[in-house]
Amino acid sequence: MENVILYSVLRSLRAKNDAGPKAKTDINEFLTEEGFKVMDLDLPEKRLEKFLFVHLKLKRLFKGRQFDNVILQYPFYSVFLTKKIIENAKKVTHGKFLIMVHDVETLRVYDGNKQFEKDEMEIFNSADGLIVHNSKMSEWLKQHGVTVPITILGIFDYRNDCPKNDRFEYQKSICFAGNLEKSTFLKKVKLNNAKLDVYGPSPAQEYQKGVTYCGVYTPDDLPNHLNENFGLIWDGDEMSACTGVFGNYMRYNAPHKTSLYLSSGIPVIIWKEAAMAEFVSENEVGIAIENLNDLDNVLQKVDDAGYKKMKSNALNLAERLRRGSYVKEAVRKALGD
Repeated sequence: MENVILYSVLRSLRAKNDAGPKAKTDINEFLTEEGFKVMDLDLPEKRLEKFLFVHLKLKRLFKGRQFDNVILQYPFYSVFLTKKIIENAKKVTHGKFLIMVHDVETLRVYDGNKQFEKDEMEIFNSADGLIVHNSKMSEWLKQHGVTVPITILGIFDYRNDCPKNDRFEYQKSICFAGNLEKSTFLKKVKLNNAKLDVYGPSPAQEYQKGVTYCGVYTPDDLPNHLNENFGLIWDGDEMSACTGVFGNYMRYNAPHKTSLYLSSGIPVIIWKEAAMAEFVSENEVGIAIENLNDLDNVLQKVDDAGYKKMKSNALNLAERLRRGSYVKEAVRKALGD
């Protein structure tokens, strides 16, 4: 028998300079080092193709297979397909069937949709256990009906083969990498003493003083271009708080850009109400702030000794993230090893 990862990403994302699939593909690589084998399900997106997949391809996928432990990388962006895959995979699983939760879609996209929430909680409770981002996400899931054991990941590991940013010179510089189309708060940032470099697709036509657009790079190449002192983790439309659906989601998730920055040895600046603010503070790898309007003042107060400490901690954490330490430890714990 074998340990297996069930994996799929949207076909439309596979060829783009999009970091969306990277968390899943990195986990595939790290757990392959632990003896897991990856089953790329290559799930269809069109309705007819989904029907044919379930009635023709799915049973053949698992026919004659016997699994020890299975990890499903959730979500698959189709409740129907997800339930059918779990139903068929569990029939040939003799150990534990775990779900690695990358996103809770009820929180991220379907807030207020009671039917979707019911379906999602049923999916989670069909597993023998979940691996989730942090304690805030775990608490929310328990409050909304999840009853299976939950293991905390802590932070997403990040395969990063680029040289680490080992510059200790403090220049009050910040980088932000992400989908710039939805990062509308950036258009409101104005800096007098600090500088913010912005990376990603769909930039605004113009940014204010202190903010510079620096281009778009593939997820694997991007760390080569990040030479700033801090990486910014923020979402939504406003400067005063992370707002909107995606801003509120930061109260529960571990944004993947946190791992991008820290795996590069770059300390972070994060919203104080974000779930990851606790991790950042406990590990002394950055600063939690309430309001982006305070950026100039906050960075002005950081002295060379304080920055050196955060920088050293970030460089040390980068080694763990590049080895896949967090996911390997979480999987061992969830499997009871």
